[in-house]
Amino acid sequence: MPQTDDAIVVSIVEDHPLFRAALSRVVEGLPGFRLGPVAGSVEEFLAHRLPSGAVVLLDLHLPGRQGAAAALAIAEAGHRPLVISAQAAQSDVLAVLAAGARGYLPKSADADEVGTALRQVAHGETYVSASLAAALLDRSRPRQAGPRLALTPREHEVLALLAEGERDIDIAESLTISVRTVRSHLDRIREKTGRRRRSELTRLAIGEGIIRRPLRTA
Repeated sequence: MPQTDDAIVVSIVEDHPLFRAALSRVVEGLPGFRLGPVAGSVEEFLAHRLPSGAVVLLDLHLPGRQGAAAALAIAEAGHRPLVISAQAAQSDVLAVLAAGARGYLPKSADADEVGTALRQVAHGETYVSASLAAALLDRSRPRQAGPRLALTPREHEVLALLAEGERDIDIAESLTISVRTVRSHLDRIREKTGRRRRSELTRLAIGEGIIRRPLRTA
């Protein structure tokens, strides 16, 4: 399928040849995307020295670096890891998101869901499959028994909406406040948490269990 020069590059890091080939076909069939390097390990992918900014479909069980370490290596190289794995324990989901992954898909996801996730991650949002969102947002564990951040109730609301992928203008409309007020709240949140980027604030909100509703899904 013809691709434009500004197509989003999608790479694949997966050690199973058949599944790697299937993902490659899915990506090649998506308008606006271009298949980048395909590798069987993180080390092999990094050896390609791909310019930063690619979305990387990443398996967790790989030779060499795997799991959260694999997601961290991809993120530190300037790319956007989108994990696609058969293992979906809550601890695994939280660990890879905290390490820099922008989303998490089960290997049972169909081509339409993979495309949806790629588009959202390419546009700076976080994607977690509906089949995993409930486990991700389970607040029954002791470490999520209550907020540990010194945020006001309004700041919690703003942070929760930001973590769900909402833009400043969407947050303003949802809370019936001005965009300027939203940005003032975000400035105070950044001062209190020391987190500057929206992706960092998203991971913080997930780790603290303060997201109001499941992350965007198909």
